[in-house]
Amino acid sequence: MVALDVGTSSVRALLYDEHAEPVAGREVHLPYQSRLAADGTAEVDAERLLTLAETALDRVLRGYRGEVLGAGISTFWHGLLGLDARGRPAAPLWLWSDSRSWREAEAWRRRPDARAAHQRTGCPIHPSYWPAKLAWAGAGAAARWSSFSDFLFMRLFGEWGTSLSMASGTGLCSLRRRDWDQPLCARLGVKPAQLPPLTAPIQQGLRPLYARRWPALARVPWAPPAGDGALANLGSGCTTPALRALTIGTSGALRVMTSELPARLPPELWCYRLDAARLVVGGSFSNGGNLHAWLLENLRLDEPGLERRLARMLPAATGLVFVPLLAGERSPGFAAHAMGALAGLTLSTTALDIARAGLESVAFDFARVDRRLDEVAPGGWRLVGSGAGLLASPAWMQILADATGKPLVAGPAREASSRGAALWALEHLGRRPDGPSREAPRGRTFRARGDAHRAYREAAARQGALYRRLVQPRIRKGSNGG
Repeated sequence: MVALDVGTSSVRALLYDEHAEPVAGREVHLPYQSRLAADGTAEVDAERLLTLAETALDRVLRGYRGEVLGAGISTFWHGLLGLDARGRPAAPLWLWSDSRSWREAEAWRRRPDARAAHQRTGCPIHPSYWPAKLAWAGAGAAARWSSFSDFLFMRLFGEWGTSLSMASGTGLCSLRRRDWDQPLCARLGVKPAQLPPLTAPIQQGLRPLYARRWPALARVPWAPPAGDGALANLGSGCTTPALRALTIGTSGALRVMTSELPARLPPELWCYRLDAARLVVGGSFSNGGNLHAWLLENLRLDEPGLERRLARMLPAATGLVFVPLLAGERSPGFAAHAMGALAGLTLSTTALDIARAGLESVAFDFARVDRRLDEVAPGGWRLVGSGAGLLASPAWMQILADATGKPLVAGPAREASSRGAALWALEHLGRRPDGPSREAPRGRTFRARGDAHRAYREAAARQGALYRRLVQPRIRKGSNGG
């Protein structure tokens, strides 16, 4: 199985066997950087990203002489790409983190229909999603509007369409009707012809240019692209409400897979689909591995022994209150204009104190979302961690277990989304693996400590008070906090 995983900071291609286990030596990782600007710009050239995907497939297949059964694609949710009438990019691809539509989002959030839109689509009104971006750019700014995966599939197979999974992460799709949401489309002036049809069956038969380039893939089945978050649940074994996938890469997320559409979504949560039968409910965090990297770089802490020093520190003992919104906010508050803050500094505060407080503050937001998940999908007794940024820090995993009050298992799948893409493709081939590949995840388990959990509940309350003083007044005023 070939798995192509297109993320917001890298493109990966891997080979998996028929049990969805990685083939040794068959992994390609191509990092890239998006264009960022102080006005909230976060975009990437779609043609450049397509070239990276092509190159990743070139390299993972180079010299491979075995059989290829099929292919699966995992891509980031929420990205918006405008295309001209011939299907060529009319503008850069806007990532979920592009916040230039914050004014439109904040104005819309104050309207009476904002909550109803959240309940229908599963997506709060926020710059991450298509409605705010389309209100900002204007629906007529492009002939068509597309996810990157739709653009990629159109190039590979010559057909334009999208999967239910990708559509569900746009904020413009009705989860119950499983089609584009007509009230939102009418409000935004989006015409049906501007959106890809929700018909993305298994594809076979690459266009001649690609069939010559990748003979091993020329006639194999390709599963419809799916959102990386849903595939991360699949790839990490978190396919029942009892197991919640906790992922920290560049950003972070906490998700549970369920077969039931929640009767009512709390404002802190979103809901997307993997397919017609399975949904994922959870929260996403703009600050995760990016905050960890920022702390290490700017505090000059990337040194041997750091993990041991962090682990020896007592919970919530730094005296600091850290609001970790350096990259803005999605869950739990979805404040489009939010910024980070640090309070409680004294002459005795050290760089290590700040780093520890920063990691704890992220854990508090995960704990808030976990409590909300207890309301809509009860029974989640264990968390399964994945993502290189998280698995590299046992100290952070213990902090997260203590903050949530639940055991956190280090998941065996380092690349959970790509493994999910392989499993997704195998399902479409009728080769659903059993045995070890479908068992509940096993790995090092970090268990919550009662005294640490109580200390973190008190510290989280202090963080919440600072958040309300700094962020919520700006929500009411509609300011960008600049």
